[in-house]
Amino acid sequence: MYRPAGSRILNSVAGRALLRCSPAECKCICSRAQSADGAGPASGFSGETAGVPERFPSGLAEGSEESSSLRDYTDDQRDAESSNFELAASDGRSGSLAPGDVIERLLAHRHEPKIAFVYFQNVESRRGFVRSVDVLCVLLLVLMGSPKSKRRARDFLNRALSGGAIPSPSVLVDHLVDCARKYDFELQSGIFEYLLDSFTEAGRIEDAVVCYGTMTKHGLTPGSITFNNLLADLVKRNMVDEARELYDKMILRGRECDHFALHIVMQACLKQVKPDEAENYFRQAVASGMKLDAACYSTAIQATCQKPDWRSACLLLEDMKANGWVPSAGIFTCVIGACVKQGNLKEALRVKDEMISSGRRMNLVVYTSLMKGYCMSGELDTALKLFDKLSEENLVPNKVTFSVLIEGCCRNKNVEKAHEFFSQMKLMGINPSVFNVNSLIRGYLDKNMEDEAFRVLEEACDENIANVVTYNQLLSWFCNKSRMNEACSLWNKMKDRGIAHTIVSFNIMICGYCRSGNMEAAMKIFSEISEKGMKPNVITYSLLTDGYFKSGDSIRALDFFEEMVRAGISPSDVTINTVINGMCKVGQMKEGKEMLKEFTDRGFIPTCMTYNSILHGHVKEGDMDAALSVYSEMQKNGISPNVVTYTTLMDGFCKGNNMSLALKMHKKMKSKGLKLDLTAYSALIDGFWRNKDMESACKLYSELLEAGLSPNKFVYNSMLSGFRNLNNMDEALQYHKKMVEESIPCDLITYTTLIDGLLKEGKLLMATEFYTEMLGKGIAPDIALYTALVNGLCKKGQLNRAQELLKEMDKNSVTPSVLIYNTMIAGYFREGNLPKAFSLHDEMLDRGLVPDSVTYDILVSGEQRSNSSNLAEASLS
Repeated sequence: MYRPAGSRILNSVAGRALLRCSPAECKCICSRAQSADGAGPASGFSGETAGVPERFPSGLAEGSEESSSLRDYTDDQRDAESSNFELAASDGRSGSLAPGDVIERLLAHRHEPKIAFVYFQNVESRRGFVRSVDVLCVLLLVLMGSPKSKRRARDFLNRALSGGAIPSPSVLVDHLVDCARKYDFELQSGIFEYLLDSFTEAGRIEDAVVCYGTMTKHGLTPGSITFNNLLADLVKRNMVDEARELYDKMILRGRECDHFALHIVMQACLKQVKPDEAENYFRQAVASGMKLDAACYSTAIQATCQKPDWRSACLLLEDMKANGWVPSAGIFTCVIGACVKQGNLKEALRVKDEMISSGRRMNLVVYTSLMKGYCMSGELDTALKLFDKLSEENLVPNKVTFSVLIEGCCRNKNVEKAHEFFSQMKLMGINPSVFNVNSLIRGYLDKNMEDEAFRVLEEACDENIANVVTYNQLLSWFCNKSRMNEACSLWNKMKDRGIAHTIVSFNIMICGYCRSGNMEAAMKIFSEISEKGMKPNVITYSLLTDGYFKSGDSIRALDFFEEMVRAGISPSDVTINTVINGMCKVGQMKEGKEMLKEFTDRGFIPTCMTYNSILHGHVKEGDMDAALSVYSEMQKNGISPNVVTYTTLMDGFCKGNNMSLALKMHKKMKSKGLKLDLTAYSALIDGFWRNKDMESACKLYSELLEAGLSPNKFVYNSMLSGFRNLNNMDEALQYHKKMVEESIPCDLITYTTLIDGLLKEGKLLMATEFYTEMLGKGIAPDIALYTALVNGLCKKGQLNRAQELLKEMDKNSVTPSVLIYNTMIAGYFREGNLPKAFSLHDEMLDRGLVPDSVTYDILVSGEQRSNSSNLAEASLS
């Protein structure tokens, strides 16, 4: 039935489903559905007339580009009043509906795209019209044939796509190519670019990727703008891998990408936190001769800073300037941050100066980065001065700034200033983070300010800031000091406050008990791990293995190691070194070497630590030839000896009174650029005093100070022992004075050395004062000190006081030695008190002590002197 032009229905393709079809030409896809009354368009189609549309297609708004395009179509329909348009409309209303015939009529108007479009609209509105992909493709190709109708083709695609009336992208692209070749159309990239854009704008990004892939299969490449839009849209939707894959394929095909595409793919890599790959893209682009812009260089600098690699960042910064580009403040900020992260404050300051000379102002991030750099370099005062400048620049410190300063102050032992910043940020309304709390607590603990640390903990708990890490560092502090009762109390407090113990918490407690030698308690904590539904890790097993080795139970230690392996936990290098070191320490050198061979056969590569363990075992046994053999073997295997290696060898040679070889090792160590540590100096000084060479010992002491090291009690005890053996107690007392001034606590060895030396010089009063001081510090005397005291008192004829010491020894459960009894017996003989002397001999026997030859020499000579004295008195009388 004929309808006037003003009432003809204009149907858009939008909303009509075109299903996939086979490559065969004109194969039917689907039949047109009828409306409820059996005539007119099916529901889901726009009810537009040839005059003014009754409504805009779904998704279109008045005033949009699409609605404007529809108004153009309305004008075109008015042009249909001309004879050509009327003929086309009439043909569309009454002509054949077969796909082949429709294609033929469209091709007849291939140079008149407007008329072809009018014809298609009328054909499509008829009942019984059978659509095919080829009809759609031919219409698009016809529309693309004229510059004036290209926009119509694009709008047609957009509406069709929004209504779901487009087949799969691969089918559509294949048919477009086939139809272009079959009907002799010029295959323009524009239609495919429109297609890609349409898929992207419709949010069908996966289809856009498929479309692109099908295009490239046919040797078609979209323009750079379309390609870049696709890349950007993929990255925007977090489809970073797909974006990079498209870029890589484009490069592999030898097609040039522009700097926009490079910038997009580099940013995609940074989004994935893969700075190395971003930098690789940049290097490849430079090598290919791609013309780059400032944005590409900026992104490359961001990549190097993310790694971080301050050297590369600074070189790229120079390249930017050489190309005439002034880096942004953000880029300067990035580079300064990278320099600080890698500990190069000098370079950070140079870039800062460059930033200012380029006309860029320092921002808060730069100030904060430089403060961090100064704190890391130990220049806290400079960092604080920089903080004071913020107000001059009208910059307000933020949480990051305060966090940097709190951490920096704590690391530089100024926890009081750290607490000031902590309070200041709270006054400014900035809530401290758990990181700030943990930094402050760690700072107080480093200075042994336990009460202040716990005060911060309680405040943090009240503010719900403290977490398991907060408690773990307090647990660790107690365990490191072997204060396991306090650690247990804190452990239980964690439970009460609902802080769940982590495997780190369990490992800390196990470490503390192992260190204090309480393996039973360590095992109790270990059993709780499985009760809590957790699994021990390699650190757990390593700690227990080491603990049992240190307690001398190598069998139990190896049992734990084997249990770990059975549990499917691969031993780390530290674990293996723990086993080797443990076996060597308990004297199982042969077994330790055999186990090392097993490990190396399984792929373990011995480290310097491994060789040091074996070397230490040989030194402990006094087998220096074997130790030197290990030293040679490790160098042969490409392992460079470290400070521990040389220190162990020097210690072995010193104890063997072979100072020439010890000094040779010392010289070799220096030639390799290795700095002696405190242990190395201590070993050499110990060796020299035992050889009564205090001149060399004093030189090493001075060298130690020049190296910036602080002597410990082992060094001072060696110096005291050396001067005592030379009967130079004045010099020994000078070193004791230094020891006290440096707050180094005196131990039993210190007091024994001082008391013994003073008694040998007859300075009984001073010796007694030191003994009283020692007891006041809770240090219990041992057999060596009692021997020195008894010997000194007997020489002074104070046998009664010496006798009191014997009673004190009984009270302290210290059994007097044969040497002490010999000294007392000799003293009583000198006084002529033979009954007391023989009484002490009987006491010796009662204690189960066996008198030695010296004892009998004293008794015999004492009795002879007594007999001689009696004969002399008799002759005189």
